[in-house]
Amino acid sequence: MAGTQATARPHNAARVCTILAFVFAVLAIFIVPPLFALVGLVLGIVGATRGDKPLGWYGAAAAVVGGIIGLVIAYAVHHS
Repeated sequence: MAGTQATARPHNAARVCTILAFVFAVLAIFIVPPLFALVGLVLGIVGATRGDKPLGWYGAAAAVVGGIIGLVIAYAVHHS
């Protein structure tokens, strides 16, 4: 059947947003955690709402976790 797909694939823009969400999650661990975590969260949500459902939400969650880890590391370094 030409023109039909067996599985729904996310659009390229959604996948790019999801990938960037994971990149910003990792950056949030090392550089300005609140800023990069917020950007990663927004990109993950945008990726999920544009069609990259499971990975977009995982990217958003990873950004939040990365931001928290980054804040804990920054606190530990600052107070040691």
